[in-house]
Amino acid sequence: MKNPIWFLLWLLILIFISFIVAFIGAFFYIYLYMLEACCDCWNGINNFLLKCVQFPHYCAEAMLECRSPF
Repeated sequence: MKNPIWFLLWLLILIFISFIVAFIGAFFYIYLYMLEACCDCWNGINNFLLKCVQFPHYCAEAMLECRSPF
């Protein structure tokens, strides 16, 4: 049986943290993605920012699966 406490934890993370992380990450990702066409040195930073943008999706999947964060 899945633990509903993890559902609530992921819901709180989704609402209060992940959207803020995604908005900030998207802002920088858009501008640095243009610079990546000129220089490949931005590739690592853009990969990290893309994961920040996808963080709400990760939280929603974990919430639906009642996955433990540990």
